[in-house]
Amino acid sequence: MSSLDAIFFDIDDTLFSTSVFADQARRAAIDAMLRAGLRAERDVALRELQDVIAEFSSNYGNHFDKVLDRLGNESWEGQNRAVIVAAGVVAYHDTKWSKLKVWDDVYEVLKWLAEQPIPRGIISAGITIKQAEKVVRLGVLEFLTPSAIFFTDQVGFSKPNPKLYRRVLEHLDLEPARCLYVGDNPTHDIDPCNDEGWNTVRIRRGGRYSTVDGRTKPDHEISDFFQLRKLLQNEFGL
Repeated sequence: MSSLDAIFFDIDDTLFSTSVFADQARRAAIDAMLRAGLRAERDVALRELQDVIAEFSSNYGNHFDKVLDRLGNESWEGQNRAVIVAAGVVAYHDTKWSKLKVWDDVYEVLKWLAEQPIPRGIISAGITIKQAEKVVRLGVLEFLTPSAIFFTDQVGFSKPNPKLYRRVLEHLDLEPARCLYVGDNPTHDIDPCNDEGWNTVRIRRGGRYSTVDGRTKPDHEISDFFQLRKLLQNEFGL
């Protein structure tokens, strides 16, 4: 039976469904913009928002302004454009409060893990404040080891650069063979960790990478965190 010195998690589509949440938040935003005076077909406005996100990335700061640009002046003529945009922003953030939650099994297993004598960390790619906000809003901060939370913008390396995972271990003085990483993306989570000698667990739960294969295979594959708990108990003696 192997032993572990630390376990790390990805966030998006690992602790919660990013795709489901994003869809809910975007639909809520468009609905709020329509109530605030936007003149457009709901499906058309949603499609424009999805196109804006695809073209400018989810981290772009003016999604709703760009949607109005694409729909044309007639879509908001006679209304205060800023109010329509603000309605979308408020609805999006309100959805964060009501819908941004980890899966029930994730919460239960992280709570269980917090009672085990092992550090529990995060290695997540993305804008620091956005990823940090997710950790807080998801309600799992109390189950994590504060010194083991890493965001790529802070570290200086992004996924899939193996130096990211190397730097995390250097910071905590850990050996890769005694650490485990749980993620959903085969090319950004599993492949680089395998290359560095980590133990790897891929979670397939219907996210956007669930049908993608990487260059290497994970050591283990799960569909929920209850399976992860069994794995940790049976393979690693937790």
